This record gives sequence, structure tokens and C-alpha cells, in this order.
Amino acid sequence: MMRIGQRFEDLRKADRTGFVAYITAGDPDLNTTHQVVLELDRRGVDVLELGVPFSDPLADGPVIQEASQRALAAGATLEGVLSMVADVRTETEIPIVLFTYYNPIHRYGVERFVKRAADVGVDGVLMLDLPPEEGSDYKAQMDVYGLDTIFLVTPTTRDDRMKLIASHTRGFVYYVSRTGVTGERDSLADEIQSKVSAICQHTDMPIAVGFGISTPEHVSEIARYADAVVVGSAIVRRIGEYQHEADLVAKVGAFVGSLIGPLREGV
Repeated sequence: MMRIGQRFEDLRKADRTGFVAYITAGDPDLNTTHQVVLELDRRGVDVLELGVPFSDPLADGPVIQEASQRALAAGATLEGVLSMVADVRTETEIPIVLFTYYNPIHRYGVERFVKRAADVGVDGVLMLDLPPEEGSDYKAQMDVYGLDTIFLVTPTTRDDRMKLIASHTRGFVYYVSRTGVTGERDSLADEIQSKVSAICQHTDMPIAVGFGISTPEHVSEIARYADAVVVGSAIVRRIGEYQHEADLVAKVGAFVGSLIGPLREGV
């Protein structure tokens, strides 16, 4: 069984909700990202989403846009991100999902990218702007190399399209908890639980809920009905705040530990 599937199977047996952390690769530099990945693994993150910095990240809010700009200014590239994954894979078995857009992959070459991603130890890819109807060649390549294809369900996704997305998804289904771009919010949308229930009508795969989740209270709420909770902007904002501090890695790890805490307490 592949790493993502095995991790969710382990979570199911432990009757525990998973925690998925997003960080932008190369923010503030790739060496720091390497150290943050290992720290998040030590803190108990179940799946890592590694954002590939891109100059036109349409689904991302200001916090992650700024992180992408910091990473690009520091020289991060898709090949550099993949090389960093190869390095970090010698030290951890944490499941890694690349969070990216189609343009950088198309420019790199889809088959070349998929083969390289598999070779360095990537487990899955969340391609934000590629609808499953237009991704048959990409998915075929991903299947050949055994990588999970993760697609998004949003609050506006029709029921029939949920079924289509679920049929193209492997690893876990990512439910975007609200319309709009990534970013911290004060409160959660009211319909999340009912939407998760609707997705469950079409698939037995785990369902992770992300976008707008940023506090231990949010994590506890989502953990009541989802298989995993995704937090991104709240972590990325702290990386930005601590980027010039020597103890950035420890501070980010402590914050993520505070988010994971409710899940370990059986909430």
C-alpha cells in the first residue's frame, strides 16, 4: 500500500483524525523547508502538502502568494523542490503531496515530471487548476508511476460532479470548506458537515477538509466529521513572521503541535 493510503489506514485503525499541513517549498529557502518538513514529521503531521511556488497562484490568498514570492526570490524552482524532496526522503517516510498548478508541470513536461516525482519519493499531486475531465493523460501517467491524484470538491460542486471527481481521485478527496481563495478565517462555513456527508455518498476514500482552518477550535470542529484536517495559511503566516529568526523551525513546530493537540486528545 502506498504511503498516503497506509497512513489513512493506520488512522482508521487508531480511530483518529489525520492532520495535513501545508507549507510553501522554498519559503524562505529550500534548506529551511527541509528542516521544517522534518520538524513537522516529529510533531505528528500525518500528510505534508508541499506547495510548488508559482507566480500566478489563482487559488491562493495573500499569505501563500507572498510565500511563493519569497520562495521564487530565493531561487526555488520545480526541479529544486523535487531535489529537496529527494534529500528529505532519506530521513522521513511522511506522505508528501505536491500542491501545484498545471502551468509549471506542462512547461517541465508532464511525463518527465511524473517520473521524476515518483523517483524522488513524492506520493501524490494536487493539481489545483486541472479539472478531471481534462486530465486523462495526466492521470494515466500518474497511474503508471503509482502516484495518487487528488482533486478538489468545493461548496459549489454539483452532486453528479462529486461522483466524477471521486472516480478520478486516489489517496483522499480534498473538500474546500468555503468559496474563495486560501486564507485564515474567524469562523467555519455552516454547510461543511453536510457537504462531507454528500461526498461520502460517492466514495469510500478519506475526506480531508481545508481552506480557512486556522485554530485548534477549528481543528476540533472539523475532526468531528472529516478524516483529516488541512491547515495552510496559518502555518505559512508564521513562517513569514519568523523567517529571520534562528529558531523559526522550532517556533513553527510548536504552533503546529498546538493544532494537532486536540486530535491527540481524542476530540
